[in-house]
Amino acid sequence: MFNRYFYLLTFWLLSSANCFAQGTMEDFKRAKELRGKITNKVYHVPTQIKWNEQGDLLWYEKNTATGKQFVLVDPKSGAKSTLFELNALSEALKAALNKPVAGASLVSDQIKLINRDLLEFTYDGYVWSWNRSTNKLDKKEKEKNDRRGGYWGQRFDDSKGEPIASPDSSLLAYIKNSNIYIAKKDNPKSERQLTFDGSPGDYYAAHIHWSPDGKKIATSKVKKAELRILTLLESSPTDQLQPKLQTRDYPKPGDAISQYNPVIYNLETNQLLPADHRLIDNQFSISRIDWRDDSRAITFEFNKRGHQQYAVLELDATKGSSRYLINEQNKTFIDYSGKRFREDIQDGKEMIWASERDGWNHLYRYNGETGEVINQITKGDWVVRRVVNVDDVKKQIIFEASGKNKKQDPYFIQYYKVNFDGSNLQELTHEDASHSATFNKDHSYFVDVYSRIDQVPTAVLRDSQGKVVLALETGDDTALRAAGWKAPEVFTSKARDGKTDIWGIIIRPTNFDANKKYPVIEYIYAGPHSSFVPKTFIPNPSGMQELAELGFIVVQIDGMGTSNRSKAFHDVCWKDLKDAGFADRIIWMKDAAKKYPHMDLANVGIYGTSAGGQSSTAAVLFHPDFYKVAVSSCGCHDNRLDKIWWNEQWMGWPIGPEYAASSNIDHAGKLQGKLMLIVGELDDNVDPASTYQLTNALIKANKDHELIVVPGMGHSSGGDYGEKKRRDFFVKHLMGVSPPSWTIN
Repeated sequence: MFNRYFYLLTFWLLSSANCFAQGTMEDFKRAKELRGKITNKVYHVPTQIKWNEQGDLLWYEKNTATGKQFVLVDPKSGAKSTLFELNALSEALKAALNKPVAGASLVSDQIKLINRDLLEFTYDGYVWSWNRSTNKLDKKEKEKNDRRGGYWGQRFDDSKGEPIASPDSSLLAYIKNSNIYIAKKDNPKSERQLTFDGSPGDYYAAHIHWSPDGKKIATSKVKKAELRILTLLESSPTDQLQPKLQTRDYPKPGDAISQYNPVIYNLETNQLLPADHRLIDNQFSISRIDWRDDSRAITFEFNKRGHQQYAVLELDATKGSSRYLINEQNKTFIDYSGKRFREDIQDGKEMIWASERDGWNHLYRYNGETGEVINQITKGDWVVRRVVNVDDVKKQIIFEASGKNKKQDPYFIQYYKVNFDGSNLQELTHEDASHSATFNKDHSYFVDVYSRIDQVPTAVLRDSQGKVVLALETGDDTALRAAGWKAPEVFTSKARDGKTDIWGIIIRPTNFDANKKYPVIEYIYAGPHSSFVPKTFIPNPSGMQELAELGFIVVQIDGMGTSNRSKAFHDVCWKDLKDAGFADRIIWMKDAAKKYPHMDLANVGIYGTSAGGQSSTAAVLFHPDFYKVAVSSCGCHDNRLDKIWWNEQWMGWPIGPEYAASSNIDHAGKLQGKLMLIVGELDDNVDPASTYQLTNALIKANKDHELIVVPGMGHSSGGDYGEKKRRDFFVKHLMGVSPPSWTIN
């Protein structure tokens, strides 16, 4: 009897070992080689689609089995031809520069089609012209590099600036000693001081706006607030042995904010006309100061702190009166950073405005003189995603939207046009895929490239009515599939409310065996500023396919609290970023596992970066019964430590107990699973102190975890080294397998 049970036990163990033999050296090798095997294996997909200035010619680049090709299209004739031969241009450049030139190094986004025969491009610091008819290359002038780099939070000193010329260039307006001055352009001694109440802490801004008639000046009076400085230690600089300190302007939630009060100085009446500060109190920002064409007034936008009021105001240049033209209010938040749109028509007689007031993001037409709504332009349980063009002559709007076609994925982008009065809503695209359009200057034609995560792109040329006038390209993924690649699966389930559809994707290893059990890893990004599950064709989205090769099922899901659905769907995030849609995500995975028993929900991991770093740690703190292992990179682990604009947008102002309730740091003692933290020491997007304070709290709570600090790295997932450590961590703790040494080739 003993021998029989021993035999059965041995057989079971051997069978289990065979079924669960994942995370092996072979798997690691396949994961490492996957990117090289599938990169550039999709052919005939247009990229860098560009129209010439006149809008009667377009060109694009495409990848083929033999290399790059550049295609010229004449919409009227329907003719396609070669824009230029890359080899010929490379040889001409080689001769002109007297050095080797790699055709692949030609940056397509710097190519400009001048006319049918001539194009310009930049290379090696110069602007060149190429005559495609004669194959003649000419070197023109040095490249003008006016691209502004820099850090998101950098604050420019607007108390100083260059003089601004009046429309007729006869006068200069400028700031001196914190006040407004003017002088004749050709006579500095004619200087005249206009204001006398400016001081270093309460100054007039150098962002000066002359009225079109040259008789008035607009700017702002600024009460300056002290700015928080973020200090970063660069431990391993490349140019010296000793460490360096770096600093960044970095306002955080709750910090004092400089207050701007728009003013007009009327040169004819010698009057200073300030905006009514009571209408713009406790502001987060004042923006878009613009003159009306007839110089009657300025308009500007006011974002009240807390983001529950966003308004367009007018300041009359004669009477000095202030009034709201549009006064948008919401009980939760106004998504000013993602859904704001305003277009003034006929010098402000009408305004087109985006709002979620009816529960969905739609367009409204306002009377710009009375501030009353003339009509709602778009309506329904679907979302206007972006306005492409407002045509004041035809009284039409072209826009992107998603969710209107109820038979499709609600995130798929389609194109529409509609009249100002809301009539004649016309579908310009309709195929069951997500569309991306590139219009010409007068919007009479557009290139439409559409695809899905499981369907290669197709490109067509359409006219202004959406009619296909020319088939351009059909993507070819034959080589990709020959390399073993398989498309992700789109899967839907119901949300926590039992009614709303939750959409996500499932990625399996290329050697998938339905008879095996696979630990599940979720890649999470639950930031409320958008939605994140890819909807267009991407063979290796965010490297998830590589991770799956180790023997995992990898999923990505858009839960409640993310954007691009209804306002109610979005509002779940309000003052509760720790929610992160976890209730929906867990239901989604459980429903997927019912259909696919090979998904092992006893071993679930999660990882993410930035807001995803916050959410992945929150998973093992607040949902330890489901999530067992987490890897978090550059996480915002306490919203009080992160940048002001993103966190106050969703968590509100003033700083309330909700911030502590969502803090991973305050709840570090709840950790039960395995956690790895990765951070770049020079992260100036999310303060690295967020990760350091979390590890400090975990140490104090005697919670085992791992911390990887990457010297010299900014906001990232940890680079190649971080990716290695992440894969090892998941293999070790989800599979119970000791990963192979990375030093072995």
